[in-house]
Amino acid sequence: MTDSEFSRIVDFVSERYGIDLRSKQASIERRLENYMVSKGYKSYDQYMNAVEYDILGMEEQNFIDLITTKHTYFYREPEHFDFLRDVILPEIKEKENATKNMRIWCAGVSSGEEAYTVAMIIKDFLGEEYDAWDTGLMATDLSRKVLERALKGIYSSKQLENLPKHWMADYFTKLNHKQYEVIQEIRKNVMFRQFNLVNPFPFKNKLHVIFLRNVMMYLTEEMKRDLINRLYGFLEPGGYLITGLTESIEPESSNLEYLGTSIYKRPLY
Repeated sequence: MTDSEFSRIVDFVSERYGIDLRSKQASIERRLENYMVSKGYKSYDQYMNAVEYDILGMEEQNFIDLITTKHTYFYREPEHFDFLRDVILPEIKEKENATKNMRIWCAGVSSGEEAYTVAMIIKDFLGEEYDAWDTGLMATDLSRKVLERALKGIYSSKQLENLPKHWMADYFTKLNHKQYEVIQEIRKNVMFRQFNLVNPFPFKNKLHVIFLRNVMMYLTEEMKRDLINRLYGFLEPGGYLITGLTESIEPESSNLEYLGTSIYKRPLY
């Protein structure tokens, strides 16, 4: 990969998706090389011509599936889920007791572990009141392939090791000695959608919670600033934005109140 070819990829991904690849040349070359060879592309420029000018967008989708990071697991960064259970959900229940409407978005959800973790916590919290609430959870990602895996809701026994023991019995069906499937009652309340964070948000109503964990580390500085401003506008007063533990937002520039542990709150007034 020449410097000019890499620059072309960096510029395209930055403009189209807000992702910063400037320090990822070796990683991107490794991820694309086998695919390019299998498809008969002779150079990265030839490949990018196909990505940029394919009217149907299939080559661009394959490109995004290849370059995006997909590492996640159940109950990752558990302090966030504890805060959801102990602080956020009681607040939402009190505030929305009349409407019984709960609005949560998990962005950059990858293969679904985060969204299903949130859904199971909500089910545990509401208990017998669960069916009376609209708990539809939006879960989005750029990659089509990981969303296909998320929709199936099938995970290995090793992937479930971090979960509370009773969840295995309550929220999963054992398919065989190696695989478990999230039960339909949980899966039906998680709406997986492909979504580019650069685009206008698809929400009619403001959100009580936005999980944006381990996403901003891949974005350009310009994209981060723009995204945080737009997220603020879509949070309910008193709503929460939760980022990854290694990510931070400047509260002064975002108007968000920092509560610690990568948890931010939009002030009530």
